[in-house]
This record gives sequence, C-alpha cells and structure tokens, in this order.
Amino acid sequence: MRLALLSCFALLLGAAPVGLAQNPPARPRADPTAVRAAEPDSAPPPPTRGDSIRPRPPVSPTGAFLRSLVLPGWGQARLNRNVTGGLFVAFEGLAAAMVWKSQWQLDFARTRDKFVEEHRQEREDWITLLVFNHLFSGAEAYVSAHLYDFPVALKIERLPGGVTGFGVTVPLRVRPPAR
Repeated sequence: MRLALLSCFALLLGAAPVGLAQNPPARPRADPTAVRAAEPDSAPPPPTRGDSIRPRPPVSPTGAFLRSLVLPGWGQARLNRNVTGGLFVAFEGLAAAMVWKSQWQLDFARTRDKFVEEHRQEREDWITLLVFNHLFSGAEAYVSAHLYDFPVALKIERLPGGVTGFGVTVPLRVRPPAR
C-alpha cells in the first residue's frame, strides 16, 4: 500500500511540470528592413548586456522558494504557473486530509489496542509526504524563477505515418554575414 502511494505521488509530481514551462511575455521585435534614423552623437549607446533586455520574474528565486515553502503552490502562482501550483495545492490538501484520517484511525486503534503500530506508521508516512511536498514545491519554484526567461516550446503532434511524437524548439540567434 505504501509503495503504491509513493509511486502515485512520484508519477503525479513527475508529470506535473511537463509542458508547463513558463513562457515569458512576447517582446516586440524590431523590423530589420526599417531604416534607422540617424542618432545624435550624444545619444547613449544601446544596451549590450543580455540582462538588460531579459524579462524579469515577478518574484526573486529566493522569494519564490520561501513562498512555496510556506504554502505549496504560492511561488508557482506568483510566477504565473497556475496549473503546477494547483497540483501542489491539491496534493497538500490530500496529504493533510490523510494525516487527519490516519490520526483518527490511530486514536481508534489505541482504544481497541489493535494495529497501533501499523496506523502509527501510516500517519508518519503521510506526514513525510506532506513535508516532502513543501520542500519539492519550494525547490520547483526556485528553479522556475531562475528559468523564467528560458524560451521553450514543447510540441506534441501527429507525424506522417500515424506516429505521435514530441519535440522541443529552442530558437537560436544567427547573425547575418557581414557585407
């Protein structure tokens, strides 16, 4: 029973982040064919650092970690990862309800003086899963805040021949050759 629950939990958490990567808001691109107006000599040079043009996450990685450590899913919600955050909140509710249920069963087993050790072990297992959910949610929010501007496009589509496949598209910037 314990192994089955742990397997279901691992499957749930392993499947949650797939395809739910945060895509940053689209930035308007400059028209490469447009003629640039002459800039005055006193104009500051355009920014060259990559950090100056990257979208910033709405919360720092440490802030996202602490939020999700307090309430699993809160850091994900601040990063606009609502589905992932919802899964953490849902599992938190399930685990909390199971801790309460196993405590009730342990109290009942103590009055009958039967199966006390089994119910104590079940309660400890659910408490462990509850703590793990907090830590894993915090770690996931921390990593998501660091990867907030990572441009990922995950596609799953039907390929020719009736085969289903998936792929990841990562855009690469290529400079045109100098003339």
